Amino acid sequence: MSETFRRFLRTLPDFPDNLPSFDPDKAPREPAELFKQWLDEALAAGTQQPHAFSLATVGEDPDGGPQPSSRMLILKNIDDDGWHFATSRTSRKGRELAESPRAAMNFYWPGLGRQVRVAGTVTELSAAASAVDWHERPRADGSDNPDWQLYALQPVEYEFWQGSNDGRHVRHRLDRNGNPTG
Repeated sequence: MSETFRRFLRTLPDFPDNLPSFDPDKAPREPAELFKQWLDEALAAGTQQPHAFSLATVGEDPDGGPQPSSRMLILKNIDDDGWHFATSRTSRKGRELAESPRAAMNFYWPGLGRQVRVAGTVTELSAAASAVDWHERPRADGSDNPDWQLYALQPVEYEFWQGSNDGRHVRHRLDRNGNPTG
């Protein structure tokens, strides 16, 4: 089965035929501005849940070694505190962030052949901000959730990745200050 499955996977298309171009020299210097531009373009292209991202954290495996994990979340905001997301403190990701407050976000818009990766340290935002976020959720029922935590990832690195059908993908890597890193 594995050989048949491998061949099957090779038949699946990578990207749509028409992908946008990307010239890092013409990109906004501020990473959040470029992200918002790409998010707007994903919305215009009909991307479902363009604000969804995979959050990668690290915890311990049963033998005490590092064990990475990831799951999908929704971006809540970007401001001077960082890139906001929320979860329960008692969830696996909440426990992992308490043990090791570092994470990476990865946004993927397949119809545009684009990814954005943001990595850095994570801080807990205030109880008041967390309560507001809990009550603003689409399924909010008026109850309180003291375990709900709003976090901010404070980026130390960014990568904007534009796929290309000719294999000449563009990687635009930036440091915490928005300076290209190569």
